[in-house]
Amino acid sequence: MRTFIIVDLRDNLYISSQLKTHNPIRMKKTGITLIAIALIVSSCNTTKEQKKDMSNPFFNEYKTPFQVPPFNEIKLEHYLPAIDAGITGQLNEIKAITENKKDATFDNTILAFDQSGELLYKVSLVFSNLNSANTNDQMQALAREITPKLSAHHDNIMLNKNLFMRVKAVYDKRKELNLDAEKMRLVEKFYRDFERSGANLPDDKQAELRKVNDEISMLELKFGENVLAETNKNFKLVIDNQADLKGLPSDVISAAADVAKNDKMEGKWVFTLQKPSWIPFLQYAENRSLREKLYRGYLNRGNNSNANDNKETLGKLVVLRDQRAKLLGYANHAAYVIDVNMAKTPENVDNLLMKLWTPALERAKVERADMQAMIDKEGGKFKLEMWDWWYYAEKVRKAKYDLDEAQLKPYFKLDNVVEGMMYVANKLYGIKFIKHTDLPVYDPEVIAYEVQEADGRHLGIFYMDFHPRPGKSFGAWCTSFRDQTYKDGKKINPIVSIVCNFTRPSGDVPALLSFDEVTTLFHESGHALHGLFTDGPYHRTAGNVPNDFVELPSQVMENWASEPEVLRAYAKHYQTGEVIPEALIAKIRKSAQFNQGFETVEYLAASFLDMDWHTKAFTGDVEAFEKASMDKIGLISEIAPRYRSTYFSHIFSGGGGYSAGYYVYIWAAVLDADAFDAFKQSGNIFNPEIAARFRTLLTKSGSDEGMVVYKNFRGQEPSIEPLLKRRGLK
Repeated sequence: MRTFIIVDLRDNLYISSQLKTHNPIRMKKTGITLIAIALIVSSCNTTKEQKKDMSNPFFNEYKTPFQVPPFNEIKLEHYLPAIDAGITGQLNEIKAITENKKDATFDNTILAFDQSGELLYKVSLVFSNLNSANTNDQMQALAREITPKLSAHHDNIMLNKNLFMRVKAVYDKRKELNLDAEKMRLVEKFYRDFERSGANLPDDKQAELRKVNDEISMLELKFGENVLAETNKNFKLVIDNQADLKGLPSDVISAAADVAKNDKMEGKWVFTLQKPSWIPFLQYAENRSLREKLYRGYLNRGNNSNANDNKETLGKLVVLRDQRAKLLGYANHAAYVIDVNMAKTPENVDNLLMKLWTPALERAKVERADMQAMIDKEGGKFKLEMWDWWYYAEKVRKAKYDLDEAQLKPYFKLDNVVEGMMYVANKLYGIKFIKHTDLPVYDPEVIAYEVQEADGRHLGIFYMDFHPRPGKSFGAWCTSFRDQTYKDGKKINPIVSIVCNFTRPSGDVPALLSFDEVTTLFHESGHALHGLFTDGPYHRTAGNVPNDFVELPSQVMENWASEPEVLRAYAKHYQTGEVIPEALIAKIRKSAQFNQGFETVEYLAASFLDMDWHTKAFTGDVEAFEKASMDKIGLISEIAPRYRSTYFSHIFSGGGGYSAGYYVYIWAAVLDADAFDAFKQSGNIFNPEIAARFRTLLTKSGSDEGMVVYKNFRGQEPSIEPLLKRRGLK
């Protein structure tokens, strides 16, 4: 999660809550300056309308501690006027650039463009983040009104011929201007942004591009809304016979009873399509038919031929993306996206995926055989199916390693895991986390921390939002409410946020996490650290890295979660306070490669599916297309791709931040395994010299190309060997 989210939508206007967004017009930083805001306000007569406008929190400097958004004051009706004013303000700023009678220079064109858009940035971040984390019908309706405005605004800037000519003028003479490396990179990035946005197209093609962009933006929005409804509203497994709960741990049963009670079905048990609900059910429920029913509900999201069906939506979307890529001179959407990534070409992506696919599939087939042997041994007269995998994987893990999830969860109280993540961050970087109860939050469950350097200097604000609710998208991601920037020479510190869907507390039992949830928390916090540490002079480049680099800061943090030294620091029994026994630590370490065939195969299958959607011609039949894609790579019938097409939100919603880019997790996994290997080989997982170099990588990550930044840290090209070894694929 994520970009990152901080999740990022490169080359797209729309802010994703899953990846740290960069964007040519500064959707990372979009809006107008405070001076421009004052000009807009002063241009109005003193009327009731003006007073109403000035009561809008977005039109004023935040008076909150650390200038965090005043969530308690922001109302639905504040967004649209602020969006409109932000758009108008940025267009005025662009007009001032283009009408400047002086020759184009770095300062009056490139820097002025980079600094444009403060208000729009300010309001858009809040709106998009809340529309993902805390939405409702009214907010979704507003998103449908705002999205085409932002799409048109993006095109109005990036297809502005006069602006492009001034940017090009600076670009053409850049080598004569004595620019430092940061300025040179900014000039070159902006020029490339304009090229990739169609600035060189003739008028008729630009008109076609505008139409395509608008349609894409609305389809991506619709896809996400449909998945949200299918996940949170349109399916529930309701159990009224206690015998059907056989095999389930008490905390899982209690949580299901709480859901039923909240749904006014007291005395029953409700299981949903949220991971903390459906995964434990598949792991432990003995009732095989109910496991199948719940899993099919999950597997068929967006594919139920109802009002939220996504087949037509995604079919139109991939055709339009292909059309846009060809307009811009690329063979397909994947070629367009990957051109600015570390991988450079779809062929390079395929080569990496295939290197892992063959050993992973063979490993998965061995795992399948182990489970089928377990079924046969128990006298089961059936063949292993998709909905059986989690159940029998738990049985095999118990038999092979004397370990199951139920043994671990009591040691993974959410509060303790948060402390464990902070322990790692402190040991590596010396930073401190101070909990704040005086900061406004957008939901009562959100927790806020100030992050400080070792010497007490303020580094940023860190929000954490952990549990599912009806208005929250599924999954986990990191985002920001303000990115690091500079204003009048003064550094403005970031406000980052991680959003998850972890197991809730139930009754007297606190939130106890699965180990997968533990690593997810470490993962998203790695994104947050990237956002907190970023320090660069320009909006367009600071912290903005290729999509296949962006998961390195998050995935590398996962490595510490299972290290014995770290487990001893945070894994404590929620009732007794007992530190996790050494025997359990040994079992965790011993079983680290368990089920890695399955986990790698389901991920790689989704990556291949993503690449096919964005390189192959769409046949018109979504299910047939998906089947052909999976048949081509030989995916076994007992495993589904991690995301099927109709709910593959990473690539089809939120601005499509991972479209033709879901592979980035495995690309970054090569980097993170290689990076952590540096710590391991040194004999100290908190090696201060290596940690300092890695923090420099995070701080200056946007200052050069991804591989250059990585090699500056590691001193060499990354090796795939540590990843193969870690997953037991070699």
